Amino acid sequence: MAESLASAAVENVTNQAMECASPYLRYFFCYGQIVQDFTNQRNALKLRKQRVDTRVDEASRQIEVIYEDVEDWLKRAEKELEQTQNLQDEIDRVKCFKWCPQWGWRYCLSKKLAEKTPIISDLLQTSNFAQVGYRGSLQGIEFITSTHFMDSKSSKSALNQIVEAMKAVNMIGLYGMPGVGKTTLAQEVGKHAGEQKLFDKVVMFTMSQNPNINNIQDKVADVFGLKFQTSSRQGRAEELFKSMQRVNKILVIVDDLWEEFELKIIGIPFGDDHKGCKILLTTRRQQVCTKMNCQKEIQLGILSEDEAWVLFRDQAGLEGNSSALNNEAKKVAAQCKGLPLAIVVVAKALKGEGLDLNGWKAVNQRFKDSRHLDNEDFGDVLQPLKLSYDYLKKGNNQMTVNDIQMCFLLCSLFLEDKEIDIEILIVCGIGVGLFPNANSIEDKRNEMVMAFKKLQKSGLLLETDDADSVKMHDVVRDFAHWLTSTGGNRFMVKDKLKEWPDMVESFECYTAIALWNCSSNIKFPDKVKFSKLKTLILQGEDWVDLLVVSSTFFEEMKALQVLFLENVSFSTERFPSLPNLKTLCCVHCKLKNFSSSLTNLEVLALFKTRIYGISEELVKLSTLKYLSLHNFYEESGMIIQPSLIERLTNRLTSLQGCTMSQIL
Repeated sequence: MAESLASAAVENVTNQAMECASPYLRYFFCYGQIVQDFTNQRNALKLRKQRVDTRVDEASRQIEVIYEDVEDWLKRAEKELEQTQNLQDEIDRVKCFKWCPQWGWRYCLSKKLAEKTPIISDLLQTSNFAQVGYRGSLQGIEFITSTHFMDSKSSKSALNQIVEAMKAVNMIGLYGMPGVGKTTLAQEVGKHAGEQKLFDKVVMFTMSQNPNINNIQDKVADVFGLKFQTSSRQGRAEELFKSMQRVNKILVIVDDLWEEFELKIIGIPFGDDHKGCKILLTTRRQQVCTKMNCQKEIQLGILSEDEAWVLFRDQAGLEGNSSALNNEAKKVAAQCKGLPLAIVVVAKALKGEGLDLNGWKAVNQRFKDSRHLDNEDFGDVLQPLKLSYDYLKKGNNQMTVNDIQMCFLLCSLFLEDKEIDIEILIVCGIGVGLFPNANSIEDKRNEMVMAFKKLQKSGLLLETDDADSVKMHDVVRDFAHWLTSTGGNRFMVKDKLKEWPDMVESFECYTAIALWNCSSNIKFPDKVKFSKLKTLILQGEDWVDLLVVSSTFFEEMKALQVLFLENVSFSTERFPSLPNLKTLCCVHCKLKNFSSSLTNLEVLALFKTRIYGISEELVKLSTLKYLSLHNFYEESGMIIQPSLIERLTNRLTSLQGCTMSQIL
């Protein structure tokens, strides 16, 4: 007992002595404690850094901007861990061989560890971050992805003029013929302005012939990090107006403007309301620049003959420029009249075809044979587009060609500048009977996916950031509408319909009609006779205030094969007998009294749709081959039972994507 007390007293006195004595003595006599403190603190820092790294990685995946103090802490922590690794290695080496180092070596190591430990402790104390990042405003995808900018004499001159004009004026107009590259140049201006930090914010949006103001407001708000508190268009415009006024220097790029437009309707401040806000607009018509009071009007001209050939050669995958074959190819390039869009479309259509000299001569002759094609809205781009469209026949039988061309025309039924879901195109394509020789629904799907890829490679469709969607250039869409404006396969596409149009006899000639953003106040007629109509697309302008359509409206559409409805409320209780209806696709719809009277229905696709009474009726659809249910909810509260799904699975050729998630 006495020995124990004596030992404790000695240890206490020793510790007090060490505290009072020079710290250099501590390096000799407290080596074990110093090593332990250092090791514990370093291991704690290593674990803490791993946790912060994990939080930063998660924030980065959510495209958050990481706080500077967090990044600085991680750099300092990484530096300390790297610099102290050799000290940890020495400690581990001593433990491994269990040898007693010399007093001088122990002193040096102990001193280094004692000096590093408080630095590590400070890092640990400053690592409790409530948040590691914040949601920043978006830059705009137009300025991130490659725009394939053609650095031509004309585009370089226009770019320099725009950059200089932005220093002096507020409103700049860029005009030029269809397909000359106005959008691409505008994207390059935005990219240049961002890289050179000429503006605090750069935003670009497309107006088109029928602008969707709400979508444009949403896009601009994303760039400025604004969350709207109001739902009305005017209220959102005011919020956007005030938000943009708080930013000193802004560049707003208004692409594809067709007519005079008051930008304050969107909420864009400029002029006396915001002298730091510059506007660059693009348009096909110079008079639009004049009506918009542009202080600087700049024309984008076509490519020179040499520039056109270089672009064509690169896009077509041709090598050199001295052979007889390339000389003939130059003649084809010249037929594109210096228009980048036409050059790219034709070159992509011919790429990989392995054309010999006679092949290039034949292409050149096709151009000559189509010189009668003329339309003032297209300028010189019509003939190249027609050649690319006709060239889809190359290497395919006539039936396949017709189906690929129909896939292209189906895309033109959708809104301008819209990314079109391939799944929607597939269910429509099945309905109109594309690729009839395919043995199953899955085979038809694969054929159509290949068709869309071929159209993308030909330049007639554009790729998007989402592999499950495609897009049409506005000029190419206009070309498709030109193709379907005459003949036996006529289409009609209208947007923002406020009232039902006067029905004249000529309307009966249409085989496809798409009516987008129809006002809920439209009074649909009880019956409409469209004897040749095969595809009908109806979209209400609001998914809350649904468009109401009577089932009798469809009675005289006996040839109808595809019915696509969005933001529509209707009933099939007294649905007419439509013997040719193959596809019914509903998006954000309310479907009442679902009936099995659709005796020949092969495709039923329901997306985010409320339905009254469907379960047993599904089994009665004896011809059904494809069922797609996404965010489907039965209003009665009775979710489709697993036993019913099993019965359907056993019978259907293809059961696609059954997701029974409720719409709240």
